Amino acid sequence: MIVKFAKTYLCTFKAKYVNEKFVQIDNHKIRYLESGNSTKTLVLIHGLGASAERWEKIIPFFEKDFHVVIPDLIGFGYSDKPPTDYTIDYFSKFLEKFLDSINVKNPILIGSSLGGQISAEYTAEHPTNVEKLILVSPSGIMNQSTPALDAYIMAALYPNEQNAKNAFELMEGSGKSVNQEIIDGFVKRMKLPNAKLAFMSTILGLKNAKAISEKLHSITVPTMIVWGSDDPVIPIQHASEFVESIPNCKFFKMDGIGHTPYVQDPSSFASTVIEFLNAS
Repeated sequence: MIVKFAKTYLCTFKAKYVNEKFVQIDNHKIRYLESGNSTKTLVLIHGLGASAERWEKIIPFFEKDFHVVIPDLIGFGYSDKPPTDYTIDYFSKFLEKFLDSINVKNPILIGSSLGGQISAEYTAEHPTNVEKLILVSPSGIMNQSTPALDAYIMAALYPNEQNAKNAFELMEGSGKSVNQEIIDGFVKRMKLPNAKLAFMSTILGLKNAKAISEKLHSITVPTMIVWGSDDPVIPIQHASEFVESIPNCKFFKMDGIGHTPYVQDPSSFASTVIEFLNAS
């Protein structure tokens, strides 16, 4: 059963109008952010252990010309975290139910890391339900860990300021300090009930999942892959399999950037995405 909560809240982002909303899906309360009122909808899917706030820097670039929707995936952020197996199939079915619940049809999907793998999986399974697809350093191909990913897992299991700071600085790959709000937000969310359970269940789900390679050829919508050249979490060498396997796929490398281009250089990321979306 899908039930919408009518109550909305105004968030304090730099975007003009960002509303925090909730919807109930299968008796679980799901949080999402919404901005803009265009007929074209962008749905942004965050990565492992993140929340909708991870995308806040790019909302101002999109809200004028797009209807922007950013869910907290089930198990993460401030959405409910039921005790279940958090597999890629589970997340893909959740995305389908979420889009139905808010009556969004044929969206443009932008997914980062885990969110990229979920978006690719959903698009492969529903090729006529997505207008365009943008994958940002997606998971699904890499079959081993990296020091940056290990540090991130450690920060999730033992959420304190120092562990989180170390993890996010490694993930950025630039050596620059990370915004304190990102660190504090991560620590706060990972201390919520069942947050560690959902995080580790997702890690196990990814470990036991089949490589997404065999499904990529089923993605027939216009697709763009965006990858930071200095990504230490999922190195850019894994981009080639996505680019070569997805028909009608473009590739954009962001030099000097780590795992989250939309955080490190939101202006360049947004301009590249908008150029791709405006192309016929």
